[in-house]
Amino acid sequence: MNVERLPLSAVKKPERNVRIHTEKQLHEFGRSITMFGQIRPIVIDENSIIMAGVGCYDTLTMLGHTEGEFYRVTGLSENQKKKLMIADNKIYGLGIDDLDTFNAFLDELKHDLDVPGYDESILRSMVAEADEVSKRIGEYGTVGEDDLAGISEGSQRKETLMANPVNNNDTDTEPPVPEAEINRQIICPHCNGEIWL
Repeated sequence: MNVERLPLSAVKKPERNVRIHTEKQLHEFGRSITMFGQIRPIVIDENSIIMAGVGCYDTLTMLGHTEGEFYRVTGLSENQKKKLMIADNKIYGLGIDDLDTFNAFLDELKHDLDVPGYDESILRSMVAEADEVSKRIGEYGTVGEDDLAGISEGSQRKETLMANPVNNNDTDTEPPVPEAEINRQIICPHCNGEIWL
């Protein structure tokens, strides 16, 4: 691919463009160009009319750049140029994010979440939620020493009661133990889940 560096004033925007670029998109595009530079050339025809990359062109102009990188495609019919403009805007949107990789990247970036196209506070929230989920999963099933003693005592009591059921007709025995005391539960201090004893 032969990329040319040209003055922005040497190229022209098309009379009609398939994509409408919002202020938010151009702002994020600006963040990207400021952070990484122009990473893709703008596609122009033999007459230096933009066929793909109007948003990039507008952003470079907005940022005060006087030059940009262009890839010239020649020999297309007017119909092919229109198809290219339609296809370029649609094909990119057909992909889907690999959420496992996306989450792994966020985890690896941790405290450097200034990523063009995303709200940093939302990314921080996603990382915090992932950390909390990981912590809860890691703690799942763990209980403190006090809880262990209570669970052990409750289990022994329940086993005794189940092995020696109380005869309600026998006046010499203790009254029956309420069902609520046999099937007790505690709340896990780590995950607030119910633990049945």
